[in-house]
Amino acid sequence: MLLALAPGFGLAVATMWLRGPGRGLNRATADAYLDAFHKDHRLRVRDLANKLVAAVATLGSGGAMGLEGPSIYLGASLGAVGQRRFVRFFGGADRNLLLVAGAAAGIAAIFKAPATGAIFAIEVPYQDDLARRMLLPALVAAASGYLALVAVNGTAPTVPVSGMPALSFVDLAGAAGLGLVAALGARTFAWMLLAAKRIADRGHAAIRVAAAGGAIAILFAIGRSLTGESLVLTPGYGVVSWALDPKRSVAILLAMLVLPLHHHNATGSGGGGRRSLRSARRRRRLARTRAFGLVVGGNDALFLVIGIAAFLGAGYRVPLAAIMFVAETTGRPGFVVPAVIAAVVAELIMGRSSVTTHQ
Repeated sequence: MLLALAPGFGLAVATMWLRGPGRGLNRATADAYLDAFHKDHRLRVRDLANKLVAAVATLGSGGAMGLEGPSIYLGASLGAVGQRRFVRFFGGADRNLLLVAGAAAGIAAIFKAPATGAIFAIEVPYQDDLARRMLLPALVAAASGYLALVAVNGTAPTVPVSGMPALSFVDLAGAAGLGLVAALGARTFAWMLLAAKRIADRGHAAIRVAAAGGAIAILFAIGRSLTGESLVLTPGYGVVSWALDPKRSVAILLAMLVLPLHHHNATGSGGGGRRSLRSARRRRRLARTRAFGLVVGGNDALFLVIGIAAFLGAGYRVPLAAIMFVAETTGRPGFVVPAVIAAVVAELIMGRSSVTTHQ
């Protein structure tokens, strides 16, 4: 009972904090990075502290958010504040130099993937371009962020994968098909996410939080009855081993595709904070790709990882970062070619859609 009600409580705490000590601060994290990049939106230490309190309240209570959005915001804010504070050391430098470097460090640390962090930070501000002049600072910062994290947490990969794919025709064709499915799912998700954001900007905050908390409690009860576990509330990384269990049926996997999706949208519309690469979306990718692997056949681990990458690349229009994510998190060169196929197909099908309007 307490687990079912915890996300609603976290949303209430986050909303009250942002409206009280936060002085009406908006909920954006990754979008705030994009605004700072394009519009000279000033990131401040006070805002950073208040948004992190809201993020911890939402995440710690089981709300559908990932660590990536707050990590981007934390790194970008520290970089932007540092460049303003020590401006004499950056004469003639681009105003976004440490902003991008900080964002790269945040992503690199949370994914344990330094090259992915650097490429994501320079790729995500645009749909069809790169912040090319920021590449070297982003690489240095991403390596630093990665080293700082692994000094505490160790170097175990985020997505442990064993074995080497044979890369049969089934695997390569499946990668193309999975890219198509990921793009269609990402377009649907982007539409629903933007709709949830619009809902969050309207109506009374107390009503939104109560409705969202009630909806999440219902989704938790349904998920618990289907799986016997609290997967709707758990971080997305913990679902990897669950999804790869050969005893999972396609029907159960598809149910775990739908439930976290609605959990995420309830969290977003409830006003507890806006995030980047949400754990709910990650669960959805895991469930879809495992179900896809059961239907098509082929290498389960391969479909799992490239499904994550294709959805990530399509949703945020970052195909290069998606491919690099596969290479770094698996350590398997044989996974890269299917990842390229899936990412390219997903990018083409995605069109002009994106999970953010701030690119």
